[in-house]
Amino acid sequence: MFILKNSSSISQIARLRSPKFRQTGSNCTLSFWYYNYGQSVGAAELQLLVDGLKQPTVLWRTYYNEGNQWLKAVIQLGRLTNPFQFSFDKISLGFYDGVSAIDDIRFENCALPPPALSCEGPNHFWCRDTKACIDSLLVCDLVDDCGDGSDEDSCNPDLQCNFENGLCNWEQDAEDDFDWIRTQGPTPTVNTGPLKDHTTGTARGHYLYMESSEPRQFQDKAVLLSPLFSPAGNGTCVFRFHYHMFGKEVYKLSVFQRTVSNTKGWLLWYKFGNQENRWIRQTLHISSSKPFQIFVKGTVGDGFTGDIGLDDMSFLGCTLYNGKRNLPTISTTTSGTSVPATLPMNNCTEKEFVCRVSGRCIQMIQKCDFRSDCSDKSDESACVMEVCDFEDKDLCGWHQPALEQMSGNYSMHITNTFKWQLGRGASLYPEQEQHCPLTDHTTSTEEGWYLFADSSNGEFGHTADIATPVISLTGPRCKLIFWNHMNGSTIGSLEVLCKTGNRTSKLWTQSGSQGPQWNRAEVFLGIHSNFQVIFRAKRGVSYMGDVAVDDITFEDCSPLLISGKPCTSEEFTCANKYCIPKNNLCDFVNDCADNSDESPSI
Repeated sequence: MFILKNSSSISQIARLRSPKFRQTGSNCTLSFWYYNYGQSVGAAELQLLVDGLKQPTVLWRTYYNEGNQWLKAVIQLGRLTNPFQFSFDKISLGFYDGVSAIDDIRFENCALPPPALSCEGPNHFWCRDTKACIDSLLVCDLVDDCGDGSDEDSCNPDLQCNFENGLCNWEQDAEDDFDWIRTQGPTPTVNTGPLKDHTTGTARGHYLYMESSEPRQFQDKAVLLSPLFSPAGNGTCVFRFHYHMFGKEVYKLSVFQRTVSNTKGWLLWYKFGNQENRWIRQTLHISSSKPFQIFVKGTVGDGFTGDIGLDDMSFLGCTLYNGKRNLPTISTTTSGTSVPATLPMNNCTEKEFVCRVSGRCIQMIQKCDFRSDCSDKSDESACVMEVCDFEDKDLCGWHQPALEQMSGNYSMHITNTFKWQLGRGASLYPEQEQHCPLTDHTTSTEEGWYLFADSSNGEFGHTADIATPVISLTGPRCKLIFWNHMNGSTIGSLEVLCKTGNRTSKLWTQSGSQGPQWNRAEVFLGIHSNFQVIFRAKRGVSYMGDVAVDDITFEDCSPLLISGKPCTSEEFTCANKYCIPKNNLCDFVNDCADNSDESPSI
């Protein structure tokens, strides 16, 4: 369908209406190809008109000439319970010169789940009227997946929030930089944030969002606190939420868990960057032997197109904590967890790892693989941490092998050797300010800590290594991300190395001054086993050249899991039975771990 120019009137609208649809299932998407080309082609939009709602919901817009090409639009509709129709509207204000066209409109996954003859097992839920069999993780998640509402009946309202009537029992954190905002319809800035909520799929529904425009600055944080929960016990507590990260300068959304109130807790999940204009569902399994709290933190990127949305947050299998309203605060004696000195009773062999609390046996390859296989996370406790910002003067498992050898040899003077150490802008000497960072990258203050190789020690060409403990296994998309600061007239170099046994290979290198700012670096690791990552600093000719690193993150590093379930139509079945997204085929990355996704026969 294309629009024929009609020059008879000044302001004209061309409308194309769809037939009326009765309802959609929760995974429904609409896609089409559009063409919008010409000097004064103008804007077009797709509207959703729902029975009973006066106000239309804008689902998609194009504002200007997009070139002589067909482009694809994919729109998430989700569960719509009332009859509705679509309207493609093209508005011409005065002069219209160009061609607007659409083609290949397609609906996918829009039917409700089909009825089933039986629905066995604890992981399934049988819908009351439609008789569909759905995953039990879809129960009480604020979305009617059954089509008859039975999966959302008799749910505890204290464990759910769709933000239609406020924040429920979530709270804004008083210690953060700014607050999440409850809103409906599009966010104020074009090309960022949601156009509609997730609960109703229309502009009438409410959601929370983080406004990244002025006066917000890079790395300002907005934190939302959950109510307190009782220990999860043996059963796991599941947290489900929907997030929306659309915009060129979207930075980061992260979820933490804590058992002590005045701490940052530990990271459960995070996501960086633009994830397109859609709501994405995330499910987190939480275990805890103490009362705990969840908090969701949004971080502002370096621009105003960085709005992040949250909606439909729910807990399953969790119990609210009826004790005191507060968690305990940290004291100088506690270090978070107490580890028993002796191992519990177990039947593990020498080739297995013993979980500290339960005595469960796991394979050694599961130790230090960025996935907690023990309920107390003891298999990941003596490993490198997934995210390290060096705050609280913590090295997160990184160590310096050369210094450890020296400390056993008293004739060596460790004090004068070129080595890595923790530093911060507040404790610099006057002459260090020219070549050492004045602020860290995490907090952007003089009080924040970073790691630096101090070039006031050692001689030209000396190297300093800092390494992770042995990492047993990583996944196909594993990346190392870190920020580095290399400023000064005699900067040497910084290298990232991978050491397996006696073999060391160079993955990344940078030398010379890079200016007085923190720079982001990303190193692809992929699948490796029994290896260490090493940062190696090489000293320049004089002391005017400290190399610093901060905010080291291992992203998407946990190895693949074989789920035991057959792969879906969107996935490819590897030769070793792993399921990977079909998007990852033939992309030069060994996603399957056996290279079957890169086979020339596909």
